Amino acid sequence: MKLKVNQDLCIGCGACQAICDEVFEIDDKGYAKVIVDEVSKSNEEDAIDAKEGCPTGAIEEK
Repeated sequence: MKLKVNQDLCIGCGACQAICDEVFEIDDKGYAKVIVDEVSKSNEEDAIDAKEGCPTGAIEEK
């Protein structure tokens, strides 16, 4: 699974990083970004939880 963060929707709340810091981090501008090319099977469930938990729906599948 490949994910991306729509920077136009992201508010930088950090929920995604709190749920799955192996896949998401907050950048220097205060917005979330995906830090892996592809989500590993071991992180997939947490990444989906982060995607579904994003309050603005900014996390999208590529």
